[in-house]
This record gives sequence, C-alpha cells and structure tokens, in this order.
Amino acid sequence: MFDAVRNNKRIVQIFLVLITVPFAVWGLEAYFTGRGGDVELATIGKVNITLNQFREELREQQNRIRQQNPEADASVLNSPAFLENVLDGMIDRSLVQQEARRQGIEVVAALQSLILQEPAFQDNGAFSQKRYEDALAAQGTSPIKFEARFQEELVQQFLLSAAGQASFMPKTVVRQIAALQVESREVQENLLTWQSLAGQIKVTDADAQQFYDANPARFTTPEHIQVEFVTLERDKLDIQQKFSDDELKAWYESHREQFATQPEERRASHILLLTENADKTKVKAEAEALLAEIRKDPDRFAELAKTRSQDPGSREQGGDLGFYQHNQLEKPFADAAFALKVGEISGVVESPFGFHIIKLTAIKPGQYKTFAEARKEVETELQRQSAAQQFAKAAEDFANIIYEQSDSLQPAARQFNLSVQKSGWISRENGGQLGSPELLTALFSDEVLKNGRNSAAVDVAPGVRVAARLLEHQPAALIPLAEVKTVITSELTRKKAQALAVEKGAALLAGDMSKINWGKAQKVARMAPGTLTRESLDTVFRADAKKLPAYVGVELPGVGYALYKVNTVTAGELPDELAQALGEQLAGINANAQVEAYMTALRQRYKVNVNKKQLLEGSKD
Repeated sequence: MFDAVRNNKRIVQIFLVLITVPFAVWGLEAYFTGRGGDVELATIGKVNITLNQFREELREQQNRIRQQNPEADASVLNSPAFLENVLDGMIDRSLVQQEARRQGIEVVAALQSLILQEPAFQDNGAFSQKRYEDALAAQGTSPIKFEARFQEELVQQFLLSAAGQASFMPKTVVRQIAALQVESREVQENLLTWQSLAGQIKVTDADAQQFYDANPARFTTPEHIQVEFVTLERDKLDIQQKFSDDELKAWYESHREQFATQPEERRASHILLLTENADKTKVKAEAEALLAEIRKDPDRFAELAKTRSQDPGSREQGGDLGFYQHNQLEKPFADAAFALKVGEISGVVESPFGFHIIKLTAIKPGQYKTFAEARKEVETELQRQSAAQQFAKAAEDFANIIYEQSDSLQPAARQFNLSVQKSGWISRENGGQLGSPELLTALFSDEVLKNGRNSAAVDVAPGVRVAARLLEHQPAALIPLAEVKTVITSELTRKKAQALAVEKGAALLAGDMSKINWGKAQKVARMAPGTLTRESLDTVFRADAKKLPAYVGVELPGVGYALYKVNTVTAGELPDELAQALGEQLAGINANAQVEAYMTALRQRYKVNVNKKQLLEGSKD
C-alpha cells in the first residue's frame, strides 16, 4: 500500500523541508482544532480554521519568504491575494486529512520505517535516538512536532500522488502536441494603424464636453493642504540613566533565565487521548478516569501508555518523549511539565491535540552566564526599559500639551526643545514625509480643517510621535474644460481612430484579399514568433490550414488592426530528447489538472465556507 510513498522522490524533499524549516505550529490538530473564544475564519465539513490559527500560519509563511528574500515587498505579503492563498493551503490540508480518515488510511508504519531509515538520523548505519533528537532540537522542534507534521505530509503525498497517477498522457497525443509546437507557418502582414486614420477623425466641442462631463474624477485636482508640524523622537531625547551595581544584580537575579547558555531541559512521558472527531466531554471524562487509575498505581504509567495512549510516536516507549526545552513544546503542555517535580504526575492537561496526562522523569539543569559576564547586557536592557518608560511619559505630556493648547504648536516645541517644521503640499493619498495613514486621517479631520485646532499627536513609527496644524487649504476642484480640452481631444481621436481601424480591417477581411498590399513574408512558430505579438501569433495559428492561402485578422489594442495571409504550413519534428521532455511536462500538467479536479471534488464533499470579510479585516494583529 505504501510503495508509492516510499519510492517517491518527494519523500526526500519532505525530510529536507521538515528538518530545515522552523515550525510555528505542530501537526494537523494544531492547525485545525478550534480554540475557545477564537473567531471562525473557515469551516471545512465539521472542522474549523480560526483567525488565530490563520495568523500563525500567515506569519510563518511571511517569515519564510523574508528569510529567502529580504527585499520581499510587504504590500504583496499582506495583499488579499496572498492572504487567500495562505488560507487555501490550510483548507486543502484539512480536506486531505479528513478524506484520509474517511478512507481509513494509516501511515504510522510507513512513518516509523522512514524515520528509522533516514541517514540523517543514523549512527554507524543504525538509527540513533540521540542523533534524531539532536537534529530536531537544532532546528527548534521536537520528535512529537516533527512526526505529527511528517505524518500529515505522508497522508497528503499518498492521496494526491494517487490522484495524479490516475491520469496518463497517450504517446499519440504527445506526438500531436509536439508537432504543433514545432509547426511553422509562412505569413504576410498588413497593419492598419490608428495613427494612419487619425486625420479622418473629427472631435467636436460637444464630444469633448460629453467626455468631460462623464469623467469628472479624471479632471479634478485632489484636496491639498500645507501644515506645520513638530516631531518628538525617543532617540533625540536626553533620557540616559545610571544604575548601581545592586540594581543591576537584583534585575539579573530576577531575570536569570534570559542569560541561559544552555536552557533547562526536562524529560517527560505522557498519555494522549485525541479529541478530533470525538465528543470532547467524553474524552475528558475518560482521561480523568484514567488519571484516577494511574494515581492508585503510578508504577503502571508506562504500561498504560502503551495500551491507552493515542500518540503513535511515543506509546511504544511507554509514553517517553525525551528531553525538551520549554519553547519546544505546545504552551499548555510545557507549562504543566515545567511545573512538576521529578516523579510527579500532572492532572489532565488540554492542548490542541487533546487531553494529556504527564509524568516528569528527569531534569537537566540549565547553565547561565555569571553576573560579570551578563553585566553589560543587563545595563543595556535596563537603560532601554528606562528610556521606553521616560519616552512614554514624555509622549503623554506631549500629547496633553498639543490637545490642551490646541491653537499653537509652540508650547509643545518649547517644552521639549523641538523645531516647528513646514510641509510641502500634501493630499489624502500622498503625504510625503507625513505619509502615515493615521496621521493623514488626523490632518484631514474636521478638527484641523474646519475648527483650526492642532491635530492629535500620532505615533508614526516606534518612538516617533508627530502633531501638526493647518497653514493653508486647497479644496478639491474641477479643472476647467479649456485647460484639459487638448488632452481630451487626443484621447478621443485615438479611441475613434482605433475603432475605425477595426471597422475598416474587418471590412477588408470580408472583401477581396487579392487587392491587399501585403508585407514581406516571414516564417513563424509557436516557439519562434518573429515580429508577431502574442495576439497575432495566436490568431495566425487558429487559421484553417486546410485551404491555403488562409486569411485572418485581429484587433491590436493601442495599435490598430492587423490582417494576416497564411501562405504555407510546414510540419516539424522534435528531437527524441525534447519530445520526451515535452511528454513529461505534459504529463505533469495533466497530473496537476487531475489533482486540482480531485481537490475541487473534496471541497464539494466537505462543504467549504470562508468568511472573506473576516479574512481581510481580521488578518492583522
């Protein structure tokens, strides 16, 4: 059953991705199990994707792209298209996992076999638990996270590979498509440009007036203002503070975990009862009953883990999870495990996976920098905190003065030794150096424009606060027709000449083509278009080649109308290696189409609903 998975090269790619990309979440349940109080963003059958889960996935993908391309455009990474693409990926994973459960597909055995055989986890040809844990720990993940995600990938790979492999591309079809790709046609062109007909076009005053009246937004100058402003900047305030050794030592002792050179690690075993597709109340009751049984005889923990735990990655080891740092575990689990003493057993702990019973089995104490080693860091951090607190106080005082003495910026400028600056002309869409959306909203408010008061003090960047007041205001105004008539006449001339070129070209195509003055003949192919545009090339190859010469025409937007005479058609032949490559490419395209059709069918089966309004409005933290 798993041969297709084991032998697929994709498995190697999965391993590389899973051990080199940090995880923001773990496993399918961490993606798709709803959390109390969260907003539902999408429903897939009976499974929900919440807004918080989407935000986690979005941040992970944005960070991954930024790591690969530091120059990535932030507007693209927050665009509606990107948001929808991220959510679609989450929906597709949920669909595949639900369908796998419906079909009863299990990949636990394949998962264990692949992990045991992976060379990266072997020592002297044999699987090494230590190398396995060390390799994952180096990437900030853990076996339970890795195995959950890998299991999800295997299921998805198995189902989608089966869907893709269900299609095939006959050799006769490949040969026909290959022949079309290298087929060439000799063509001649007659181009009727709009410029050649512009002299025949008359644009009347009435035409210009009608166009002007129909498009007022195009001929309206936007509202503009000039303002004076003051800027309070944290980095320019004299807010340095000195700290005594006693103060530094006290802070170091209370924040010692921040200076760990080797964080504390804990080894725990657990019993997991899954809640997905189950009655949560019943599962919790079962977990509490199991906990009561364990408390009567704690020595049976490992035995019960092997028979009752639903975590395939640890149950055979009696629930043992190995050593973990706090940040390598889901927070509810980590908080519970790090609150126990060695040998203690937790209560019932809920996580996105289900309900856990945890037993702490060992502790590796952390190692820390000495105070002398950390002194500079401590001093820098305390100075940063002090500066932030002092700036917060200054920013509050700044805002109060701006508000309370709203007829001038001078009081705030004197209080904080700031210079009052003057802006250029700015609009609602283009604020130049004052381009913060929040600040522009404040500048164009009634308080500023109508009441003549200072704007609110607005944070335009971390540690930067700005306030302004109006100097001059130019309302939006319609430009007189006389000033734009030349532009309107040119545009109408071009549009009418383009329409006339299409009309005349179509008439020529329907008439006697022997009277057309054709240009120089050229040979073109789909992969060698010569001087033809994409529109022209597509038109030429749609011409009926059964009766030659053949004649076709096409409108070229912004250019005019082109007529083509197809004189000859020459069949071509691809070399064997190129034909094979084309066949593989076509098979891939066909397989992708089959997978897309399969995913479309799954969406219909499980009834996907997306709250698009919430996606766009709530995707920002």
